[in-house]
Amino acid sequence: MVIAKRVGVDVILWLVVACFVVEGNERARPIAGPDIYEGRNVAKDVLAPGEIINNVMSFGAKPDGKFDCTQAFMDAWRATCKSKVQARVLVPLGRFVVSAMYFAGPCTTPGPVTVQVEGTVVATTDISEYVDGEWLMFQDLSGIKLIGGGTFDGQGKDSWSQTENCETDSDSACVRAPSSIFFSRVNNGIIQNIKTLNPKGFHIFVTNCANIRLRLLKLTAPGTSPNTDGIHISHSINVKISKSNIETGDDCVSMIQGVNNVTIKRLKCGPGHGISIGSLGKYQDELEVRGIRVENCTLVGTTNGLRIKSWPEKYSGLATDISYSDITMENVKNPIIIDQEYQCSPGMQPSLVKIANVGFINVKGTTISPIAVDLRCSKQFPCENIQLHNIDLKLLGPILPSGARCANVKPVYGGIQMPPACP
Repeated sequence: MVIAKRVGVDVILWLVVACFVVEGNERARPIAGPDIYEGRNVAKDVLAPGEIINNVMSFGAKPDGKFDCTQAFMDAWRATCKSKVQARVLVPLGRFVVSAMYFAGPCTTPGPVTVQVEGTVVATTDISEYVDGEWLMFQDLSGIKLIGGGTFDGQGKDSWSQTENCETDSDSACVRAPSSIFFSRVNNGIIQNIKTLNPKGFHIFVTNCANIRLRLLKLTAPGTSPNTDGIHISHSINVKISKSNIETGDDCVSMIQGVNNVTIKRLKCGPGHGISIGSLGKYQDELEVRGIRVENCTLVGTTNGLRIKSWPEKYSGLATDISYSDITMENVKNPIIIDQEYQCSPGMQPSLVKIANVGFINVKGTTISPIAVDLRCSKQFPCENIQLHNIDLKLLGPILPSGARCANVKPVYGGIQMPPACP
């Protein structure tokens, strides 16, 4: 199924009802089947014997950065997805303007479908065209590879002034700006060796997915661009992020409810808001966050480092089995922070989210915050088994040494502790 915005009004309305995705509690975490890429060299792209290459230019696309190529991309995808033999979409060198569209399955190819982008895919700037909430939507697919070394230019600059802040404590519906690449109900997906530039909203949004690999990515937006999370994950299991560089105006990686078994390795983050879990406890009946591993990452000039955050007095939740190891910080504000007072106002009740079994191991570097380790847990549900081992964070400038703050938590310490452990 392939849908663009220039189809009939009735079809558009049907899609809005059927496919619109919200951040609430309507979804369940998917069940992960076999990981078809396990043990395979996913870095190497090899044409299958007899594989058909559907070049978008053969379907009418023009690489001039002006012509609307949406229909051509739709037709190329349809020919690829419905092929009985192995096939791929090829976007060659050039600039191809595309409005919001679906790359939707299920597909009939024998193996995973490849979308090979070598040129630049450019979003239209009229925000009213994005009635389904995202730009390029990959949905209901079992086996997809998005590769090629090309660029997705969201042309978000003009829309940033209209961006709503969905992190405010409000029960009213908040409309996010369109994500550039949106994976929903995808099993066994790879996003590799691509670049995204200036998205209107998130660079990449992964939700209701299983067995997803994101590697060799370069995601870029100004540090002042609002709500431009690099990789946003919800309701997904078995996600691996590696060897990527994210410079953006919000979280480099953000994980919310329903995320299970996520590994982040060799990521460079900054500018941005760091690597975040949460905010949690915003919705009723949230699924737990469990099994997060962040390893061998570098954060440079970010406004937060390693952060777990939850709302006060709203709904219950759980974040557990989380580890951060071998992390380097350079001029980072709030390097280690558990904030269960997120968006808290005087008189509000404590957070109902439980945070337990979290380890910060071998975290070193420099900070611009006098409080380098800030653990503010819920009075009603104190944090449990929070471990800090070999923490060496030095405050920049001729001021006092960095300090620590702890509330409703009794951390377990080991090795070097700079700042000194909480009393």
